[in-house]
Amino acid sequence: MAKCTKKVRIVSKYGTYFRKIEISQRAKYTCSFYGKTKMKRRAVSIWHCGSCMKTVAGGAWTYTTTSAVTVKSAVRRLKELKDQQKCCCLEHPQPAINGLIYATKIK
Repeated sequence: MAKCTKKVRIVSKYGTYFRKIEISQRAKYTCSFYGKTKMKRRAVSIWHCGSCMKTVAGGAWTYTTTSAVTVKSAVRRLKELKDQQKCCCLEHPQPAINGLIYATKIK
């Protein structure tokens, strides 16, 4: 009687680089909406949370990509800068002539 073939995943065919990708795509991630570790990959770039039943587009193998994290932090920083400027404008009100507000430089 013949031996059974050993069941290996993608490692035997393509090497250890693809093993890391396979492990990361099969892992469960933390849901950014609900906070539970239920985010699972359904298809390429489609992630589904089992708790809150939300489906999100993300990275192909991981839930978030490095470029998405960079963009998210840049947007957050710009929002904080904009809020800071609003607070600064409230401290130094701009002159209103005939109901129109004219922008002046803050010294």
